[in-house]
Amino acid sequence: MSAHERSDRGGTMSQPKVDRDALAADLERARTDFHQLLSTIGDDEWDAPSNGTRWTNEELLFHMVFGYMIIQRLLILWRVLGRLPVGVGRANARFLNAATVPFDWVNFHGSRVAARVYNRRRMGKKMDRVIGSLQRSLRAQPEAVFARRMPYPDRWDPYFQNSMTLVDIYRYPGQHYGHHRKQLTITGAREP
Repeated sequence: MSAHERSDRGGTMSQPKVDRDALAADLERARTDFHQLLSTIGDDEWDAPSNGTRWTNEELLFHMVFGYMIIQRLLILWRVLGRLPVGVGRANARFLNAATVPFDWVNFHGSRVAARVYNRRRMGKKMDRVIGSLQRSLRAQPEAVFARRMPYPDRWDPYFQNSMTLVDIYRYPGQHYGHHRKQLTITGAREP
């Protein structure tokens, strides 16, 4: 139900309060789990192929961090386009969906290259900084904006929907993380 729907009495219905604590806990769960993975991986496992991707474990671990990094950019897009007429957002989503093939190429090769910069020695600190930034952003959002919907490129990722709320955006990286975590081939890693 949108914030603009009316009740039977003619007033605007209030939205349920967003459970920021649950969203924040999911971000923290990923940060903690990521550090557990980094401490568990054997020296010979970093360059081992992952399961179901063309990335090594190290590249896939960076890509899992990247899922959180992209949210920082999507929040900017959401702030700008979410205030414009819905037709502008739809046009943007159509444009981005049309660019899925180049996005997939950049997503794959970019993760390979970026894993050389944010490698096994640096990716844990990068994850800490990104999660910290998302935690601060989550706390700073006014309650009313969490229900605002915006069109998104649903062909870019199986966890993107054609219309997403701010709650959906904050939930996305945890879904992405969980999906790719299962593809790691780290012997000592257990499900969180």
